[in-house]
Order: sequence, then structure tokens, then C-alpha cells
Amino acid sequence: MMNLINKLKEIFSIEELKNKILLTIGLIAVYRFMASVPLPGIDPLQLAALKDSASDGLLGLLNAFTGGAFARASVMALGIMPYISASIVVQLMGIAVPYLQKLQKDGESGRKKITQITRWLTIGITLVQAPTYITAIKTQFGLGPEAFLVSGPTFWVSSIVILTAGTIFAMWLGERITDKGIGNGISLLITVGIIANFPAAFLQEFVAKTTNAGAGGIMMVLIEIIVWFVVILLSVLLVTAVRKIAVQYARRTVAGNVQNVAGSSRDYIPLKLNAAGVMPIIFAQAIMFLPVALAQKFPFMASLQDINGLGYNIIFALLIIIFSYFYTAITIPTNKMADDLKRSGGFIPGIRPGKDTADRLDSVLSRITLPGSIFLAVLSILPAVVVQFGVQQSWAMFYGGTSLIIMVGVAIDTLQQINSYLLNRHYDGLMKPGNSNRKSNK
Repeated sequence: MMNLINKLKEIFSIEELKNKILLTIGLIAVYRFMASVPLPGIDPLQLAALKDSASDGLLGLLNAFTGGAFARASVMALGIMPYISASIVVQLMGIAVPYLQKLQKDGESGRKKITQITRWLTIGITLVQAPTYITAIKTQFGLGPEAFLVSGPTFWVSSIVILTAGTIFAMWLGERITDKGIGNGISLLITVGIIANFPAAFLQEFVAKTTNAGAGGIMMVLIEIIVWFVVILLSVLLVTAVRKIAVQYARRTVAGNVQNVAGSSRDYIPLKLNAAGVMPIIFAQAIMFLPVALAQKFPFMASLQDINGLGYNIIFALLIIIFSYFYTAITIPTNKMADDLKRSGGFIPGIRPGKDTADRLDSVLSRITLPGSIFLAVLSILPAVVVQFGVQQSWAMFYGGTSLIIMVGVAIDTLQQINSYLLNRHYDGLMKPGNSNRKSNK
């Protein structure tokens, strides 16, 4: 405990780091405030039907990502999801569109242009999703006419404009956090939205277990918490696990001169067990919207509407494994890694530089992606498994899937950034003779 207190004191003793953390907290607070503001023309007291519709299933997942804004018919109802969709589309188009491939190689200037393209595509996607959302809350989610204080073109136009502005504002907040704060802003906004549902979900589960006869009481709640911590530990292992490929550098640069030194230094290339992150789950869930929609017209697909059903989760798990290989293949350029290694004078012991090195990296990556993708698939369907043991759907979402893996990944990334600031502070102290003694005594 004292270690934690000392670490917090050290963090807030660095003015720049403290300002970044406070700015991040402030921008997140603004986002959460906006998420609770309903669209003009909708009576917030009449939203019970919408909250019930978005309490489980795929709508429950969308509601979790927006921190409950979806079920509140908020100005932030679409949240940051259109930006995520636009980023995925641009990333996939980068494989086939030569112009985007050229931008990816242009360094910082190319990155800025790709960011601008993503922003415009976000607006386009939002302009499509906004009227779809309004249509859904008027026709499919059980809201009566009394819920709408304004109707006609005025309501439609104003709602579409406001929802689009809300997504743009969320995107701007995320970019400001990334540039001026701590962590990846977009991921932090999603994570905060997920965590916002945590207290209510846990309280609902606690009440259900302690008030219903035969539910297990406090002991069952404690067992569920222990299992939850174990799942978090497994998720951390999945996010951080790497396969180290030993690399040897036969050359090193000293004061601008290249010196040939046999076995001068050894290093390694870290290949992540789950290089695709949560993207396979996001892709798979996007695909699973299709059979859910088709099930309304084709009765034989009705079983796929149940996200806790066996058929749904088997297909879901298979799609995650497939997309893990697909996304890893398009985001980990083994040929480029091999070329960069060759140019820097490095090589894998026993492997020729160039094509053989690329083949070796590709082979290792393919082998470790299989257990990584299976592990990811198991974690993703775990919420459906725990539901079968009597866990409430809202609480089960925190036992795996996109929600838990995003939270774990963002937490690790944010902690790493904070640690880098702390390390830089110590390095500065070593480089400044006048301060070295003072900082070494701290």
C-alpha cells in the first residue's frame, strides 16, 4: 500500500504528467456529461422501453460501448463507434487502394492525410447511422408517441445534425486526449463508457444473488468475484504475451562510423500472441448482425438471435479465429520487418537475411496466432457461458468479450505511458549534474 501511495506522490510531483492526467480526467468528465443529455424533442421520462430493449443482446453491447448513451437517446447516442467503423474501413482499404498505400509510406504527412480521410468518412457513416437510429427508436424499440415532444421534418433534421455533431465532438475529445493527455483517447472513451455500466451491473447481480432464495447469497457473489479476477488475469496474459525471436546485429554505429563487430549485440523481435487485439471480435460482431437481421425473415435462423445460444457462439468463435489470422496478416508486415532488419545489419541466427527471414517470421506468427485466436475466442464467448450458471446478462459482459479485453488493453497502455514519464524523469536527473544528487536521494 505504501508503494502505491509513494508512486502516486511521484506521479503528481511531475508537473507535466499531473497536467496531462488532470486534462484527461476533465475531458472524460465532459464526455460523460454529454452522454447524459437527451436529444431535443424526446421526453427522457418516457425512455423505459428503450432501456429495456437495450438491456441485453447486441443492443446491450452497443449501449455498453456508449456508456448508456444509446439507451438514453442522448446527443452522444452513436458515441465514437462511427469513428471506429471509419478507421476499420480505411485500414482495410489500405490493402487494395494504391493512394492509401502511398500515404502509409509518406510518414507524418501521410498519416495526417489518412486521419483527415478517416474524419470525413466518420461524418459520412454518422449521416447514415443517425437516421437509422432515429427510425429504430420510433418503430422498433417500443417508444410511444408520447415520448416525442416534436415530430415531423423538424425533429428528423435536428436529431440527425445533433447526433452527427455529437460523434464529431466525441472524436475531437478523443484526439485531444491522445495529443495532450494520457493514453489513447478513442480507446479511453470506449473504456470509460464500459466502466460506467459496471456499478449498476454489479449491484443488480448482488441484489439478485442475495434476495432470491436458492441463488447462492453472498458466497456465490464472492465466487463470481474470484472467477472474474482470474479472467482478468488471463486477459492480461493474452494482451501482454509475446514470442521473442532472437536477433543478432553484426554491425553497430559509433559516432557516425559503422564498425563490424562479430556478435556485437543481441536483441529480439517481440511477436505478440494476440497481434490483432480486439479487432477480430469487432469484425465478428459486425458480421453477426447479419444473421440476427435475417432471422426475422428466415425462421430456421431464429436460434442465431440468442447471443447466449450454442449456434450463435460457435459461429462467433469461428469468425474470431478466422479474423485473427486475417487481421494479423494485414497489420504485421513480415516482409517489411525483414527488410528493415537487413538494412540495420541484423539477422536471425541460422536464417538468411531477406526472404528467408520473412518466411521465418511469417511461420512463427502463424503458429502463435492459432493458440492466441483460440484463447481470444474462448474469452469472447465466456459471457454466454457464465449466463448459463445464473449470472445476470449485464454482469456477465464483464467476464470476457470485447468489453474486458478493451479495458485490460487500455489500462496496460495507459500505465505504460505513465511509467515512461516516470523513467524519463529519472533519466533527466542523471543527465543534470546539479540535480543528480537531489533526485538520487528521493
